Amino acid sequence: MGLNLTKNYSINFSLPKRQKKLIKFIIIHYTGMKSESGAIKKLVKSSSKVSSHYFIKNSGQVISMVPDLYVAWHAGKSSWGKYSSLNDYSIGIEINNPGHQYGYKYFGLNQIRSLKKLLKFLIKKYNIKNQYILGHSDIAPNRKRDPGEKFPWKELAKNKLCHWHNLNEKNIRKFRKQKITLKNERIFINNLHKIGYSRKNVEFVIKAFQRRYRQALINGKIDKECFLISKNLLK
Repeated sequence: MGLNLTKNYSINFSLPKRQKKLIKFIIIHYTGMKSESGAIKKLVKSSSKVSSHYFIKNSGQVISMVPDLYVAWHAGKSSWGKYSSLNDYSIGIEINNPGHQYGYKYFGLNQIRSLKKLLKFLIKKYNIKNQYILGHSDIAPNRKRDPGEKFPWKELAKNKLCHWHNLNEKNIRKFRKQKITLKNERIFINNLHKIGYSRKNVEFVIKAFQRRYRQALINGKIDKECFLISKNLLK
């Protein structure tokens, strides 16, 4: 895999082992804690009842915390398309970052370099579709904002490591804040559902979509730029 991989196992996982074919998603998180050491301690501490399969440190070092075939506790109440309780079907990756509560910042080059290597390995091993590489906010938009608008989804997409649109961002920028008809608003919401987003908590779902695909403005409002992106993603 070419990764600086170490082990620090958590006991926070479910038995029995799952079948390899059940692993269909990779869910990306930020830790959202003040310190890296505190985040690691929380993920291995039994009383926290949370864990992930992998943890990426600021240095780019990757820690294996739960073996892939066990269900880690990282997604919580979640859904995507026909799937619910995404823990059962996913591998969780935590990336150290203080998050929105403690001074959210851009992810480090070493972190993203290691993430790319890890994703390439996991995608190949479990035959995971690009459309199923998701953020925590995608699958739990009413509860979560991670990995957030500073996460480089577009860069990952250039390496075929996630789903992205193929529109020219400078060209569609002019449609930002431009209102659309009520009919097209309904089409937009339906497009999000076709992509995989929940039909519930619509404003939170729109913000999750924007954090992923239109990171410059996250306002929970539907405009023509968002509408065009949603149409393109379904092509």
